[in-house]
Amino acid sequence: MNIAATPSDAALLTPERCHRARLARDARFDGRFFTAVTTTGIYCRPICPATPPLERNVVYFDSAVTAAQAGYRPCLRCRPDSAPDSPAWRGTQTTLERALRLIDEGALQNGSVAQLCERLGIGERYLRRLFRERFGVSPKAYALYRQSLFAKQLLHQTRLPVTEIAHASGFNSLRRFNDAFQRHIGLSPRAVRRESGEGDSKLSLHLAYRPPYAWSAVRDFFIPRLIPGMEWVDENSYGRCIQWGNIRGHFTATHEPQRHGFRVELELSDLRALSPVVRRIRQLLDLDADTRTIEAHLAGAVTQLTLVEGLRLPGVWNLFEAGVRAILGQHISEAVARNLTETLVTTLGELLEDSTGQARYLFPTSERIDASDLAFLGMPSARRATLKRFADWYCQTDAPDDPNDWMALKGIGPWTANYAALRGLSHPDIWLGGDLGVRKALKLLDDFDPAIAAPWRSYLTLQLWQHLWRSH
Repeated sequence: MNIAATPSDAALLTPERCHRARLARDARFDGRFFTAVTTTGIYCRPICPATPPLERNVVYFDSAVTAAQAGYRPCLRCRPDSAPDSPAWRGTQTTLERALRLIDEGALQNGSVAQLCERLGIGERYLRRLFRERFGVSPKAYALYRQSLFAKQLLHQTRLPVTEIAHASGFNSLRRFNDAFQRHIGLSPRAVRRESGEGDSKLSLHLAYRPPYAWSAVRDFFIPRLIPGMEWVDENSYGRCIQWGNIRGHFTATHEPQRHGFRVELELSDLRALSPVVRRIRQLLDLDADTRTIEAHLAGAVTQLTLVEGLRLPGVWNLFEAGVRAILGQHISEAVARNLTETLVTTLGELLEDSTGQARYLFPTSERIDASDLAFLGMPSARRATLKRFADWYCQTDAPDDPNDWMALKGIGPWTANYAALRGLSHPDIWLGGDLGVRKALKLLDDFDPAIAAPWRSYLTLQLWQHLWRSH
């Protein structure tokens, strides 16, 4: 067994528990481990519909990367490329976690390992050692395997031509794509396409999660904060306009509880951004959270709180947007903050063409906000000045991905930075102790130390908001 997990997960991911989970095809363990079969050379998700192999022929791995490094190829039936990621396999090393996030966003598709190390503030030798110790591969090999897995998902779930899939997966040439795919997956792209029974003429993907998923709570969080023209929501879906660099588009994610996932339909002006866009959608909907582990921890930390099962962190598209919305929301009601944000979006946001004739807006860039005097916003001049300083700082700073740095700016304090980290980064351990709603919820409970809820205090914050709303 090759399960390298955090201490809290080690007790859960014993060989015996993995054995029971795969026999039961328990979707709560989907993506938390993979089952490799020594007699076939294939690795599968715990939910694989194939006849379960004998235990003596099974080896367990905590990630697809380590299973592939051991020489196994992914199953064509359960499709490990579609499994939700597990936070456990990323480990607790902050530098490694940040490196993985940047690689998944395309850092090694558009740049070198040296450039990645410069952004991380570490040496190449140290980064390579982190990857060798964790995955047994180099950072570039890890990136190519993740690209190949994403390409496999597109081959199964879409009717995109193979050439377009190569570009959408971050490969600059079809030959390089075919070589990498054959080397990392063990099959040719066209062989996978022949085996696939699915496919959609639209760009539509199924994004899985580990159940349960409290969709109604996420939806009801989005509704009062919804920006018309930029976002839309109905009983079963959420969607919005998005921008990734110079690439524009929109998506709609429809909840499919019977399949433990979301069907996501996308339109993008350039498919080269597809992989990081899909990962950002996963983050926005918090699809990779292991709520079973989180809620078991919170239940022991806050015994008097009735938890909502499957509660997720409802995100926003990026950290800059989260920061702007947090600044606009300082010291005012939720409704007033939403109206201010809507005014900002419809005044400075780029208007997108829409085949339905509806007005669709992108969230304004830092450059557009910085170039405006913001006189149209009905709020105190000091807060307008804070927003201007924030936009200017964003224009001048390279890859500003740490909200703690914002507090050097006048007008930005801990609540603003922490709220932005919770929603813009889906940071799992943000405690909004100064939030009015959190303080009101705490009055309904006995005193307790929120520190014991770490490293899941963001989820505790959401649970307290839910507790307050249910009590009214």
